[in-house]
Amino acid sequence: MPNKVKDAWAQGRAVVNGWLAIPNGYSAEVMAQAGFDSLTVDMQHGVQDYLSAVSCFQGMQPHGVTPMVRVPWNEPGIIGKVLDAGAMGVICPMVNTAEQAQQLVSSCRYPPEGTRSFGPIRAGIYGEAGSYFETANRDIAVIPMIETKQALDNLEAILDVPGIDGIYVGPSDLGLSLGMAPKLDRDEPEIMKIYERLLNECGKRNIAVGLHNATGAYAKKMIGMGFKLTTILNDSGLMLQGAKTQIAAARG
Repeated sequence: MPNKVKDAWAQGRAVVNGWLAIPNGYSAEVMAQAGFDSLTVDMQHGVQDYLSAVSCFQGMQPHGVTPMVRVPWNEPGIIGKVLDAGAMGVICPMVNTAEQAQQLVSSCRYPPEGTRSFGPIRAGIYGEAGSYFETANRDIAVIPMIETKQALDNLEAILDVPGIDGIYVGPSDLGLSLGMAPKLDRDEPEIMKIYERLLNECGKRNIAVGLHNATGAYAKKMIGMGFKLTTILNDSGLMLQGAKTQIAAARG
């Protein structure tokens, strides 16, 4: 059960990630054919629940993209369920301390590395164990979000937690935590300095750095800077942008 995202990171390559806010398997199926390397079901701020996440996984499965989830919180129950459903990566919001990072890793790993309960109802062979247990701990990507001043204050301790594969930056919450307005595609010097610090510290530990972006152009710039996971907006935002562009052309 190889994880193409982790394989790309091991080879030093960046991946382009899509974001699924719409709770629908058909829209996930469409996004899966757009050329993304991975698709992340957003259960924190998207209009997604567990059943819609499963539907999205079903829609993307035939098309070879890596399925991931942003869970709503650092809570073992929902983390275990999305992994059992087939998620190959877990992005977890608001991880601010080493202890919270350790809890996230533990929830994603089977014993002896963690405390995840065994029952991969869909990730395995639909209720049968198969060989899933043998590779899950290696293949699942554990990705805490670094998006607060507290997390920055504890950065080195968080990154030193064994089992972290990558981190993911939420620019809006990071800005809010530092007294700025929430937005993507930031260019403030103090934010760029933070990005450089994250890349430097993660580079020392062979940890990938991800970032949420508003545009492909900014994502390309961030890949050039060293980010290894770049998300472009989300499905609903891209749909709205596309519709507005075509309406403007029709009326122009």
